[in-house]
Amino acid sequence: MIAARQTSQRKAYLNAHIVAPAQGFDGRGGVLIEDGWILAVGPNVTRENAGVGAVTFDCAGLTLFPGLVDMRVFTGEPGNEYRETLASASEAAAAGGVTTMIVMPNTQPVIDDAAIVDFILRRARDTALVRVAPMAAITKGLAGELMSEIGALKEAGAVAVTDAVKAVVNANVFRRALAYAKDFGMLVVQHVEEPTLSTGVMNAGEMASRLGLSGMPSAAETIMLERDLRLVEMTGAPYHASQISCAASLEVVRAAKAKGLPVTCGVSIHHLTLNETDIGAYRTFFKLSPPLRTEDDRSALVGGVSDGTIDVIVSSHDPQSADTKRLPFAEAAFGAVGLETMFSAGLGLYHQGDLPLARLVDAMSSKPAAILGLESGRLAPGAPADFALADLNRSWKVEDRLMRSRSKNTPHEHRTLEGRVVETVVAGRTVYAYSH
Repeated sequence: MIAARQTSQRKAYLNAHIVAPAQGFDGRGGVLIEDGWILAVGPNVTRENAGVGAVTFDCAGLTLFPGLVDMRVFTGEPGNEYRETLASASEAAAAGGVTTMIVMPNTQPVIDDAAIVDFILRRARDTALVRVAPMAAITKGLAGELMSEIGALKEAGAVAVTDAVKAVVNANVFRRALAYAKDFGMLVVQHVEEPTLSTGVMNAGEMASRLGLSGMPSAAETIMLERDLRLVEMTGAPYHASQISCAASLEVVRAAKAKGLPVTCGVSIHHLTLNETDIGAYRTFFKLSPPLRTEDDRSALVGGVSDGTIDVIVSSHDPQSADTKRLPFAEAAFGAVGLETMFSAGLGLYHQGDLPLARLVDAMSSKPAAILGLESGRLAPGAPADFALADLNRSWKVEDRLMRSRSKNTPHEHRTLEGRVVETVVAGRTVYAYSH
């Protein structure tokens, strides 16, 4: 993973509401940083003990939390830079409090070779405002047939392997990938969708019938998930389901964890805050993979995050151009952007009383960092000085003309969100500051 540029100036962020789930701290205090690292955290960090020459910031009224680690970010670089570059994605990330982006391998060329991993890391080092780490492909060319060289990819700097928006359908190939990945200490991340069952364009059910659109049954997800977990039981390899979208999958994961299997899973912020009825009059910005499900599914997923069955919340940031989104619903591309709005949309669940703030932060920062073995996601002495400050009660309207992503396909277009990031710090350096 790239190391962000550091600043040597000592700074003290004082009088903030600090939420640090990994440290079990939730209260008033400060953070003292120098040389890109955290020196001290807590109520004892005051103006008096910050040290001679320290620059101090009064954070009264603001909440300070570890920088978010987004485990599912798609960009267009290399190959489709018109959709998104690492630089433009990093600007959107910084504005959303995301200090580490985990980028997906379905680029052109595919990230299935150590040289491409190296290219991503070098390119990010030169252009990105935040830290960037790539996931590499499980199979060559994402074709699902020939395994990538997992050991070489890990050595080059890949933090996990995944075939991005494709599931590895061949059970024997996937079993071997799990076994090899376990030997190299590499996490396997799967897009849980049985492709021959999931040929529609939205969730199968009454709503799809009303709209006259082909459906994607939730069974397509649970069938693949259940198969994968049998293979995990066989190999003992760590496994992460990148996104689940229905109550049935939640129960499958819950049962696997109860058996002690090394399983984690994520959910996109879209599936926690939206449901299939939001598609309304064929609104293509709500066309996602997996699709938005029922309100009962959405509610169950929120409960799964709250009780810890679902480990991680991701933005599933997937930029698409107007040419591929401003089409009839059945023809439009899947995907929505989310880096800039993930935290604010999540705060809606907090304000409604559905999700504790500490758990929201944990699912977006501490837990993904721990799953991937990253140093970030913590507010502790010796940890990287990666954090964000937010005004939980500042409302703002999502307008595409103000968004930093090159693509504007946000499902929150024209919606007012309550709570926004006002400053983001990476390696001690401010990479985003809100201005009216």
